[in-house]
Amino acid sequence: MAGSKCVRLSGELAKQLLASVDSVLFDCDGVIWRGDQAIPGAPRVIELLKEHGKKVFFVTNNSTKTRKMYVDKMSTLGFNASEDEVFGTAYCSAIYLKTVCKLQGKVYLIGSNAMKQELEAVGIQQTGLGPDHIFGKQTDWANVPLEPDVKAVLVGFDEHFSYMKLNRALQYLTRMDCLFVGTNRDTRLPLEGGTAVPGTGCLLQAVETAAQRQAATVGKPSRFMFDCVASKFHVEPGRCLMVGDRLDTDIMLGSNCGLKTLLTLTGVSTVAEAEANQKSGCSERQGMVPDYYVESIADLLPALQG
Repeated sequence: MAGSKCVRLSGELAKQLLASVDSVLFDCDGVIWRGDQAIPGAPRVIELLKEHGKKVFFVTNNSTKTRKMYVDKMSTLGFNASEDEVFGTAYCSAIYLKTVCKLQGKVYLIGSNAMKQELEAVGIQQTGLGPDHIFGKQTDWANVPLEPDVKAVLVGFDEHFSYMKLNRALQYLTRMDCLFVGTNRDTRLPLEGGTAVPGTGCLLQAVETAAQRQAATVGKPSRFMFDCVASKFHVEPGRCLMVGDRLDTDIMLGSNCGLKTLLTLTGVSTVAEAEANQKSGCSERQGMVPDYYVESIADLLPALQG
């Protein structure tokens, strides 16, 4: 199965690929669902993979949902999944702070209620959730009250992001022993109809610029998200397939971790973009070239049913 990359997957080749893997990682939005609609055939693909003895996991950069919230959504859309199979950045950032950073203290959170819940589930307290309204003058902002037991700043998606939150994060991060972690660097969130809204990466870059510090990130394409799965379920990289719709996150994660990669065209990226990366001669862009592509993951059904 070695050779050229960005190959259309079908027929006997699809059977060979599936036979060569024990575990499959799926991105969610744009891969198994779009918005609030399942991709046609996707629930059956997941079901058949499990019937064939494959381990299936769901890895998403979205930090606005807990694992339970994802399982509830999947159930509504016809998927059978457990919390153990879901790895979102709300959960992974909590695990990172707990196990890698061994955080002893509280988190200043720029993020969602889901992130608060996942932090608290591993015993980490937070402050900062919700709006932080501006007050006073610039001298007041520079001397804003800080909680002494805050030992980390965590940045995820936050609909209440504001100048005062940015300022408060800066003040915490002037303490050099304060850890700095971001969920992911996605700069845009594509919506149905070709529109988009700013993503977490925009908020994270703002904090990095203000603090003049670089955050560690846990989401795709950082290998930490795969490490979360691999350490818990003993997943062997060489026998694992990453399925995604974004070259810069999903496919790059697979490349970073030595996984086989499959691009599905029901989401963001296109074959033309993948081929342009392949022809670029740029080593970083080569990491954004999938091994295979399909129009939809439903294209795997014949190989699974045969």
